[in-house]
Amino acid sequence: MKIIWLGHSGFRIEIEDQVLLIDPWLTGNPMFPEERRGEAIAGATHILLTHGHFDHAPQTPGIAEELGIGVSGIPELMGLIGDGREIETTGFNKGGTIALGKVRVTMVNAVHSSSFQTADGTRYAGGEAGYMIAGEGHTVYVSGDTDVMADMKVLADLHAPDIGILCAGGHYTMDMARAAYAAREFFDFKTVIPCHYKTFPVLEQSAQALIDALPGVDVIEPEVLRPILL
Repeated sequence: MKIIWLGHSGFRIEIEDQVLLIDPWLTGNPMFPEERRGEAIAGATHILLTHGHFDHAPQTPGIAEELGIGVSGIPELMGLIGDGREIETTGFNKGGTIALGKVRVTMVNAVHSSSFQTADGTRYAGGEAGYMIAGEGHTVYVSGDTDVMADMKVLADLHAPDIGILCAGGHYTMDMARAAYAAREFFDFKTVIPCHYKTFPVLEQSAQALIDALPGVDVIEPEVLRPILL
């Protein structure tokens, strides 16, 4: 498996027969070198969206049309993404599982908010979500934008993820200390990759607090476009 950070909350996950883009925000992302956009999306087979905010979803329709690939996420957001476009969308909901080739993706709960900007103004974009992505003998928990929640105990019991991609920048989501608490109290991760940090000054700039709080866990501070092999 290959996990590649695209800056902020965007990821490229190469797993089994799939190349998944998660919340691809490339143009205008302070963390992402726009001249490498082609490299980031090359060969992608599907896009997963956690919610509708500007730093997660709005560039997806263009990428999906350019590559001729499908998009999956919560139904209300999929309605907005596909409106007036020739894009194959799959709307499903929390607790639901879809198969993408050999990969199984389950949508799980998150606690945040979700809206989407359209020509008619701001629209409700359905609930916010995370994902459990299973393949190659691993289960990856993509938390999406969230705070710590008691639901994480249930998610750990049901899915036993060994890899956690956790938002951890604070202000809009849980911070490093809260992400560490979630990882320590609810999960048994072998690997943790923080995200949704460094992008803006208001967000945490270092994952050292997360590293210090999780001895025995491989906490990887990702570098944009540098593959993490697992």
